[in-house]
Amino acid sequence: MWRVCRFAEVFGLWRIYTCNLCSMSSETDVIIIGAGSSGLSAAKELARLGLSYTLVEGSHRIGGRAYSEELAPGVWFDLGCAWLVGGATNPFTTIADNLGIALSKDKSHLFEQGDHRFHRNGAPLSADQRAACIKFYDHSYAAIAAAAKEGRDVAISDVIDIEHEFAPPFLCTLESGWGMDADMVSTTDHDSAVGELGFQALQGYGSLVAAWGADVTVSLNTRVEKIDWSGAGTHGVQVETAKGTIKGRAALCTVSTGVLASGEIDFASGLPDWKIDAINNLPMGTENKMGVHFDKDVFGPDGRGHYSIWNDGGEAGKIDASVMGVNAAAVFVGGRHAVWLEKQGQQACHDFAVDRVADVLGNDVRKHVTRTIVTAWSTEPWVRGSWACASPGQAHQRANLERTVDDRLFFAGEATQIGGQGTCHGAYQSGIIAAKKIAEQLNVDT
Repeated sequence: MWRVCRFAEVFGLWRIYTCNLCSMSSETDVIIIGAGSSGLSAAKELARLGLSYTLVEGSHRIGGRAYSEELAPGVWFDLGCAWLVGGATNPFTTIADNLGIALSKDKSHLFEQGDHRFHRNGAPLSADQRAACIKFYDHSYAAIAAAAKEGRDVAISDVIDIEHEFAPPFLCTLESGWGMDADMVSTTDHDSAVGELGFQALQGYGSLVAAWGADVTVSLNTRVEKIDWSGAGTHGVQVETAKGTIKGRAALCTVSTGVLASGEIDFASGLPDWKIDAINNLPMGTENKMGVHFDKDVFGPDGRGHYSIWNDGGEAGKIDASVMGVNAAAVFVGGRHAVWLEKQGQQACHDFAVDRVADVLGNDVRKHVTRTIVTAWSTEPWVRGSWACASPGQAHQRANLERTVDDRLFFAGEATQIGGQGTCHGAYQSGIIAAKKIAEQLNVDT
């Protein structure tokens, strides 16, 4: 069955890819589970190395947590990853350049701390307040780094002053960045993560990933039910799906730790205890996002930027007030608050988002709201969260999650990365690393 990739279409690429929904190959070199960034990069690398693969995806689309939707005609909103972290060093920057996809390279400075905007109780901080706020940020980051260097893999809440006047925006940044509150985030894991927010894609990071992956053969709507790697013979790995059984020489599992921990995939041969420990100690954090579209430019010449906002009533969030120039804003919230707000429903999320934008731009913006999109990552069945966050004392588990089981069952994804954890490019890199390991195991010259 042939399908035109809508995301390739919006970029004028009109690439056609095969969604082999009806006739999966029953025997292959490598069975790849999950068509997110890691699964797609692994497929491309395996093909480059001369190995065959069958890539199966449980949902109706490719891209995983890289997913863009049109908030309004021609206005794209990233429900998942939104920044090409690291900017020029991010591999998707080169990919975008090669595909002719526009990035916000000239706007990236607006996401840096020097240009970050802080609003408290509906008003910007004074110069003195801002200086005190930045000083608290710097002191907190230094305390986290010092703990990590000393080998103290503890909760961030143990090393910073969570009662400080300017703790609320800092904690909100942590919750948004990790999807967990400060008492659940590891100092070592935080310290090893690298990269500035970088660039955005005008038509969405998810659209970029979908266009890049449009030439990969994928069996969509193909949920994996069971993986058994105990068989004899060359093709001793067997993966049972809702559409039939596939046999391979190796399997690469790229699903999230949320899916791995759910028990929805039966690992028939039994995962070793060290692998189960890794999965359980890399739980999924949640960052939810709300896209708000307006019928006019409500930002004005000076309103576009990246904001941290909070009030003394306990409401806090982050806003990307459309640095890309469209009439839309993205509101971010993470951790327990994000999960709680998700459970309250879409109207509650809409109200929270519009209230936060009004905190910055004034109540007049309310009458110009035309549409909102809200995410619900903690209950999204194919992921069950936004990204893996190492529990305090468990940062080392990323390496264990990446380790191969019995030289046949391989793992990849952002959760396996140290440095690129929680990022789309980290997942991309993990897929390439896994593909090369598989090729080496199968005695293929890399």
